[in-house]
Amino acid sequence: MRCPNCTSRDIGKIGASQYYCWSCFKEFNVAGEEVRVYDVAEDGSLVVIENFTDEIEYGTGA
Repeated sequence: MRCPNCTSRDIGKIGASQYYCWSCFKEFNVAGEEVRVYDVAEDGSLVVIENFTDEIEYGTGA
């Protein structure tokens, strides 16, 4: 899988369909074809930065 924000493969899973990118420090979730990317605020809350409709590339990262 690649980050929909920066296309990095440095992704960690933090919940059911919830992921964190260690390259651009964004969280995102995947629900079917819909992808939402979030910025993590100073208080830990998530702020939607944009709705993505691009396809997500799944794989092992190799």
